[in-house]
Amino acid sequence: MAQNGIPDIALNDGNTIPQLGFGVFQIEPKDTARAVGTALEVGYRHIDTAQMYGNEAEVGQALRASGLDRGEVFVTSKLNNGFHRPDDARKAFEQTLRELKFDYLDLFLIHWPLPTRYDGDFVSTWKILEELRDAGTVRSIGVSNFQVGHLERLAAEADVVPAVNQIEAHPYLGNEEVRAYDRAHGIVTEAWSPIAQGKVLDDPTVVDVAEQVGRTPAQVVLRWHVQRGDIVFPKSTTPKRIEENFAIFDFTLDDTTMERLTSLDRGEAGRTGPHPDEFDYIPS
Repeated sequence: MAQNGIPDIALNDGNTIPQLGFGVFQIEPKDTARAVGTALEVGYRHIDTAQMYGNEAEVGQALRASGLDRGEVFVTSKLNNGFHRPDDARKAFEQTLRELKFDYLDLFLIHWPLPTRYDGDFVSTWKILEELRDAGTVRSIGVSNFQVGHLERLAAEADVVPAVNQIEAHPYLGNEEVRAYDRAHGIVTEAWSPIAQGKVLDDPTVVDVAEQVGRTPAQVVLRWHVQRGDIVFPKSTTPKRIEENFAIFDFTLDDTTMERLTSLDRGEAGRTGPHPDEFDYIPS
């Protein structure tokens, strides 16, 4: 077990990552340090940010203010969509370290494959991440929102298998094809939007399960993720919810209950975010 009762998951590069983290997507920079500080006080030791979130500096600030050693907290960031070209990717990573005021990062991801941009070339971008890992400035490298075809291309043209693939996943979008590929190739799946931006919390099945086990709907869904073996990082700025989301390791869901939640899958109709094959947003 990792610190504070959160299981560690082994990565394919010999490193480990806490299975539960705290996400800061859509948290305003002015609120980020306080929210992350609360999460660290509660016991989270894994923070997930990104260049496009605009709050890396505040994540670093919260960690320093917490009094915890840098090595006690696993921090992830992700490459901005506007910096896929090799030189841009190198500079963007250096900027991330400056924003965080770290001398290394635990995990760095390509945020989106952007197959309709950059002549569809995310492989040369990935090779820069390999270079950064070899230099020791990032310990693990991975991808986000990569579909099976994108992963197969990396397997054919690159040297390093991603340590993780962060994808949209929740009871309404199980994303089972990508998860199965990840599992078969030693890639750990991370689930973003784990409660479908709140949409699953009112689902009658989720509410019924929550009543049966005496937990909140959010705790039930997060527990479902954990028992599937995925890494999850719920986001909140409310201290009570930050605490509740942490309390998911002192109960279990039986096989029948797990299947009830898994059967809520709506396939593509359940997706809340953009499709990775089509998403081409580059911040101005």
